[in-house]
Amino acid sequence: MEIFFSIVQRKVVSPNDFTGLDQVEDRLIAFERRYNETARPFRWKFTPADLADLLARIERHEQKERNSQQHDDCDHQPAVLDAAA
Repeated sequence: MEIFFSIVQRKVVSPNDFTGLDQVEDRLIAFERRYNETARPFRWKFTPADLADLLARIERHEQKERNSQQHDDCDHQPAVLDAAA
């Protein structure tokens, strides 16, 4: 959906030189008609495998952060050996 709205933003709404809402409506309807005649499916480059890899990397990163926070929250000090012993 974001891709479609970015196309509408670039090709219909910009520049914002409308004098009224009727003019916006007319331009959107004209764009819709023209776009539907020439539209082709988007070629997605982000595959399901890419998504799985991204989610795994996010999970590893979050786990690393949780482990780091657990160690930071720990308030005990390591035992110090008595030099006199």
